[in-house]
Amino acid sequence: MVYLWSINRGDTMIQANALFQNVPGTDAFHFFKGAGPNCPRVLEVLDFKKEDVAKAADVPLSSVRYDDKMSAELLERMREWAVALALVGEFFNDFDKTTLWFRVPNPLLGGIAPRDMIRVGRFKKLLKFIQTALDQNPPMAA
Repeated sequence: MVYLWSINRGDTMIQANALFQNVPGTDAFHFFKGAGPNCPRVLEVLDFKKEDVAKAADVPLSSVRYDDKMSAELLERMREWAVALALVGEFFNDFDKTTLWFRVPNPLLGGIAPRDMIRVGRFKKLLKFIQTALDQNPPMAA
């Protein structure tokens, strides 16, 4: 299966098919289910509760749900977060390192953990940071 969706948010465009071009049709850490995000897996890495999701996605707490009736806005935010997780996961090629990277404060991000940047609505800045870092550094060996 090849992922053909993309994210277009402001001046940032990521095409999912480019994410996995070195391993066609795979998502090693299962951040996606088909063309959509694997919400439980994304939330596991970010360690988000419903309140965190509501704040990060800027949606009412009462509208946070992870089924077929999920709002389009929340689905898009979850998809964006899954893409960021997949990018970092592809770099480290290690689920535990990927999880740790999102949870540990990063001095290059002002001492804020990447998950907290997402939680406070700074995803766009985080994504730009991830893209720049990936452009400057080759992926780690398996």
